[in-house]
Amino acid sequence: MPGLLAIYRKELADHFGSRRFIILYLLVCLASLSATYTAGESVRSALAGNTVPGFVFLYLFTASSGTLPPFITFIGFLGPLVGLALAFDSINGEQNRGTLSRLLSQPIYRDAVINGKFLAGLTTVSAMLVSIVVVVSALGIRILGVLPTFDESVRLLAFLIVCILYVGFWMALSTMFSLLLRQTSTSALAGIATWIFCTFFVTMIASTAANAIVSVDQAMDAQTVIRNAELAQMISRVSPNTLFDEASTAILMPNIPTLSPMVMVSQTIGRLPNPLPLTQSLLLVWPQVVGLLALTSACFAAAYVKFMTQEIRSL
Repeated sequence: MPGLLAIYRKELADHFGSRRFIILYLLVCLASLSATYTAGESVRSALAGNTVPGFVFLYLFTASSGTLPPFITFIGFLGPLVGLALAFDSINGEQNRGTLSRLLSQPIYRDAVINGKFLAGLTTVSAMLVSIVVVVSALGIRILGVLPTFDESVRLLAFLIVCILYVGFWMALSTMFSLLLRQTSTSALAGIATWIFCTFFVTMIASTAANAIVSVDQAMDAQTVIRNAELAQMISRVSPNTLFDEASTAILMPNIPTLSPMVMVSQTIGRLPNPLPLTQSLLLVWPQVVGLLALTSACFAAAYVKFMTQEIRSL
C-alpha cells in the first residue's frame, strides 16, 4: 500500500516527540510505580509472616496496601485517557490546519492515511505499556527479591495484550469521533463523556435494570440474589471497562475459578484453593478478549468507512 509506511513513520515520530505523550507517559508511570511500591511493601510483609500463597510476583499488580489502588485499577482508569488523547485530533486536527487535503493530493492511497495513523498510535500505546510493565517488574524484583516464574511471565504477557486491546478500543473510538465531529474540542469532550459513562454510570444502570427485572426484596432467597447479580454483570458487559476488569482479574489472579460475581466476592474475602492452570485462565477470559476486539474493530470500521466516503476540501 503506497504511503502506508511513510504515514506510519511520520505519525510515530510525532507521537514519541510530542509533549502530550511525555506527560501521559509520566502520569501513568508515576501512578504505576507508586501502586507497585506500596503493594510490594505489603507483599513483603506478608511474605515475612508466610501468609502469601503461590504466584507471589503477580500480587504486585493486583494487591493494594489500602492507601493506593492496585496497578490494574490505575491502568483501567488511566488507559482510556491515553487512547483518547492520542487520537482525538488525528483527522479533524489536520482538516482544520488544512494539511489533510495537501496530504491526500500526494500519490498516497486514502486508506493508507487512516491505517497508518491508527497503527502508529497502537504501536505507541504498546511501547508505553510494555515499558511500564518492565519498569514495574524490575521494581517488584528489587523489593521482593523474587523472580517471576514462566507461568507468571506468560500471564503478564497475556495481560499486556488485554491492555493493548483495551486502550486500542478507546483510540479507535476517539478516531471515530475525530471523523464525525469537525472541532477537536468537541471530539475530545465526546470521548471523555463516553469514558465517564462507561466508568461510572454503566454499573449503576446495570444494577437498576437488574433490580427492575429480578426484584430483590426483604424476603430474598439465595437463588434470587445470584440471578440478580448475574443479570447485572451481563448488562454491565456492554462496557469495555467491565470486560477489561474481568479479563485482567482472571489472568492475574489464578485462584479465581470463574467470573461469577459470587465467586469474585468470595475471592476478595479469602483466597480460594487450587489455582487454575494457565490454559484454563485464558479460556475463561476468551469471551472478554473477543468482546474487546469486536468493539475496537467496530469503532475503527465506522471511522474507516466515514473517512473513505467523506469529501475533503482544502480550506
